[in-house]
Amino acid sequence: LHLDIKKLGRFLRPGHRVTGNRRQDSPGAGWEYVHVAIDDHSRIGFSSIHPDETGKSACHALLQAVRYYRRLGIRFVRVLTDNGACYRSRRFRRLCTRLNLRHYRTKPYTPRTNGKAERFIQTALREWAYARSYESSEQRAAHLPLWLHQYNWHRPHASLHYQPPVSRLPLLNNVVGLHT
Repeated sequence: LHLDIKKLGRFLRPGHRVTGNRRQDSPGAGWEYVHVAIDDHSRIGFSSIHPDETGKSACHALLQAVRYYRRLGIRFVRVLTDNGACYRSRRFRRLCTRLNLRHYRTKPYTPRTNGKAERFIQTALREWAYARSYESSEQRAAHLPLWLHQYNWHRPHASLHYQPPVSRLPLLNNVVGLHT
């Protein structure tokens, strides 16, 4: 399981892409952090949005990802992250131990080592975060589960011979049970 985080600006009202007014700003809107996870074998992706990139948020995101993948019948033995403070925290280390996950970290300043997560972030930004003009961050966040469904169940991937990631699941015979 590859994990990473992307920082996105929070916005309270439509920006200049919608209104055309470049002088309008949203002071104090802040940031939100998209925690991404991608399975190394199937390329099934998962993302969740959190208010920060602390160890607590990273643990919460990991638990959400593990639950999501377990519902699909996917189990993990390893987690690959960068060297961010949230992934070096005691809390994250204890959670990995509790979940029987071996935690690997990439070499410092080499994001290509975690290339699957980095590429998933690029795709998410292009096809989800910046693909439409959203009215607010909440509307963008509400669209994330819809985009993840499209990405995992319907979008063809060149690395998977133009099949969607779900085609790599061993439980493909139970598509109706999984596709809810």
